[in-house]
Amino acid sequence: MRFMMIVKANKDSEAGILPDEKMLSEMGSYNEQLVKAGALLAGEGLQASSKGVRVRYANGKFKVTDGPFAETKELVAGFWLIQAKSREEALDWARRVPFQEGEVEVRPLFELNDFPVDPAEKADGWREKEEQFRTAPPPRKPGTIRFMGLLKADKDTEAGVLPDEKFLTAMGAFFEQGTKAGMILSGEGLQPSSQGFRVRYSGGKRSVVDGPFAETKELVAGYVIIQVKSRKEMIEWTKRFVKIDAPGRHGGQSECEMRQIFELEDFPIDPAEKPDGWRQMEQRLRDGVGR
Repeated sequence: MRFMMIVKANKDSEAGILPDEKMLSEMGSYNEQLVKAGALLAGEGLQASSKGVRVRYANGKFKVTDGPFAETKELVAGFWLIQAKSREEALDWARRVPFQEGEVEVRPLFELNDFPVDPAEKADGWREKEEQFRTAPPPRKPGTIRFMGLLKADKDTEAGVLPDEKFLTAMGAFFEQGTKAGMILSGEGLQPSSQGFRVRYSGGKRSVVDGPFAETKELVAGYVIIQVKSRKEMIEWTKRFVKIDAPGRHGGQSECEMRQIFELEDFPIDPAEKPDGWRQMEQRLRDGVGR
């Protein structure tokens, strides 16, 4: 099973305050544990929402809203994508995150076998293309910026309503085009929050709250990671995405929040860094995981 562990934002992350050397070292050690266990598939931190944008499509019109966004407690500051044998194993990994304060939401991802086979499916249709994409995603391109797109949930996604064949085919064609262009690095749908849970951190104490969660409009229904040459290119791509996504959504409208991903060079070198410290661990992680 695959799970996304979504790190909730706080005042510091929204203010652009970077973690100190101690926290970065603890996170590096945690990530290495995930790697050694064969559990880590990807993991990234997101820059403050002040550097992000929301693109909405409704009634044939686009609305682009620049950050920052007000609802700090529901914003995303980063994520891990892990594989675990069970919900209990995913919960164990979430409890081991070295946070002193904060919250992580854990949601299982949709797998291809979660979608029943439609008689209308073609032999080389969306399912086969999706399998190919998951097996061999495009490589990173030098000189590009990475953004994570967070697709907002609605009543249908929270009710577990699956898209129909027409929608899956249209979205599959879009992703195939983006993959061939080397733009789309990954993208998945998340199961409803009723299938997930949240872990809250307070010192050494961990408390667990099972879903579903009430704030539907701020929940995440899926994500995509893209690499582009500019913010303008990112917005144009996102407009195309939400226009294709809207017909399959509740009320025929779609909203996607785009957030820039931290790169290693965004972190200034601290004199306290060790020669084989968190930065080297993070580089090895990125080289090994391939994100």
